[in-house]
Amino acid sequence: MQDQSKDPLHGKRLDAILEELVEYYNGFEKLGEQIKIRCFTDNPSINSSLKFLRKTPWAREKVESLYLFVLRQKKRNELKGRN
Repeated sequence: MQDQSKDPLHGKRLDAILEELVEYYNGFEKLGEQIKIRCFTDNPSINSSLKFLRKTPWAREKVESLYLFVLRQKKRNELKGRN
């Protein structure tokens, strides 16, 4: 039996995280309101954003942090739907 990591980011690719955030916020405009970095507000695309995030640790940390927040929100909403 293998131990699975409890880290929700374990095994998650940056491109998948970014695509999920763009979908959750219905586009780069709303995502750019959450994280104010130019790769989300000035002519954004998945590829250009990935290029920037891979070279910029502080920006990647912000994206990963927002992703964890979104996961918690989705879980809360899911639990509310069951009650």
